[in-house]
Amino acid sequence: MSPTWIDVLPRERLIGEFSMWSADLVRLADDLVRIAPHADVLHIDVADGHFAPALLYFPDLVAAVKRTSALPVHVHLMAADAILLPQVDQFVEAGSDLVSVHLENANAGAALDRLEAAGVPAGLVLQVDTPVAAVAPYLPRLSFVTLLGTAIGIKGVGLDARATARLTEAKMLIAASGAGRRIVLAADGGIREHTVPLLRSAGAETVVLGSLAFGAPDLSARMAWLHGL
Repeated sequence: MSPTWIDVLPRERLIGEFSMWSADLVRLADDLVRIAPHADVLHIDVADGHFAPALLYFPDLVAAVKRTSALPVHVHLMAADAILLPQVDQFVEAGSDLVSVHLENANAGAALDRLEAAGVPAGLVLQVDTPVAAVAPYLPRLSFVTLLGTAIGIKGVGLDARATARLTEAKMLIAASGAGRRIVLAADGGIREHTVPLLRSAGAETVVLGSLAFGAPDLSARMAWLHGL
């Protein structure tokens, strides 16, 4: 099997996954240029206002990001069951390099089928109250597992006290899965200077960086600190 872009992501340091929700949406192209030397992956939150309380990103904007940046795009799709499968198709067509859907979706398995048929790597996202063990049957089909550390679709909330233990549990499940492919373990939400070392120690291979990156007074120094963990 030929290596994919996921296989060549760094293993010796934290992967820099930048949340475009925290970019300057008026000067998005400028921010994409600014972060290009520092980011490994662009994380794009998509929310329909129903599954999650926010309204975020849409396929044409993802396609525009793909035209502007050479970095791989990870779409985190927060969509109600009724529109999930058409949304998967639209974001695949827009050029997404990875699409993660929620384990809480009743048709999550069907969404993984769509992604597999399209040849697009898939991920699952778990909300803070979803048992980590529930992801185990899906692991052979996944390239990313993302554990939320805060309530879905809300910025500026502190890290849930269970986040590190959940990451450790997920790391053990991935190691025992025999999936035959690389599965990246990601932490999303509550990402602060004091929480990143804890999340890394618990097993996170990437943290989804919002204001910690985009609001850094010196992005080079911030990323040197992150990569040194």
